[in-house]
Amino acid sequence: MSSHIPTSVTQADRKYVLGVLLMVLAMIIIPFLDAIAKELSTRYSVLQITWARYFFHFALMLPLALATYGRQALVVKSTGMQILRGGFLMASTFLYFSALALIPLADALALVFIYPFVVTVLSVVILKEPVGIRRWMAVLVGLLGALIIVRPGFSDFGIGTMLALAAGITYGCYLISTRKLANTAPPMVTLTFTALIGVVVLSILVPYGWQTPTTADWLWMILLGTIAALGHYLIIRAFEFVEASILAPYGYTEILMACLLGYVVFGDLPDILTWIGIATIIISGIYISVRERHKQP
Repeated sequence: MSSHIPTSVTQADRKYVLGVLLMVLAMIIIPFLDAIAKELSTRYSVLQITWARYFFHFALMLPLALATYGRQALVVKSTGMQILRGGFLMASTFLYFSALALIPLADALALVFIYPFVVTVLSVVILKEPVGIRRWMAVLVGLLGALIIVRPGFSDFGIGTMLALAAGITYGCYLISTRKLANTAPPMVTLTFTALIGVVVLSILVPYGWQTPTTADWLWMILLGTIAALGHYLIIRAFEFVEASILAPYGYTEILMACLLGYVVFGDLPDILTWIGIATIIISGIYISVRERHKQP
């Protein structure tokens, strides 16, 4: 009898660890997308940058999806929910890129990080996932750490601030809809269908503000779509293993990577308050990790 217990626990542990690792890896990759988008926004419209993100995302994923699943690559269950999910991500991307064009990346990122609150609340309301006080506290502590790091200038509450807040809300809705659709279609199919929605909608609009990119900027736009596809593929896979509300605090890993990227690319060495914020986020993540692993059967 006892020989069956360790196997069950080990399988549950592996699923939890794999889900967390996939989420953290996605959060490490995505800040590179933000940096490229902000740089391109000095030369191109936000609409064109968002289109490039989706077009090359789709161009990358479609051949892989067709080779793997054939014509079924663009046939999904719960089509309405899939379209809604794609709409949430497209809206969030456009709003966030718009905010990046108006306010510093750190300010925008801090405001977008209201999404763990959205995920946690909607996990209870929509997904019916149990969320205890300790998990709520982990999200709050993680947010505190994020604010310590970026110290955004909230005194300037303008259009950029509102755009970033709206991006955070719609991104939280995207994550919840991703969890809702988990296991209804292979991750590659879901990712390809999401990109298709963005390509169709944005291709209709982008000619009105089109500016022909340079060869170098075409390459940056291709990289933009590649990073987007990879990052969101990892997020989809993570939600197949772990509940959305449990993964929410690990989203703060994105801020850690943004700090590192800022140091390597721009020479911004984190100060003492930044390191305190990083430590706060790490402590929050470790706490939720240890607690959830002990709760697993």
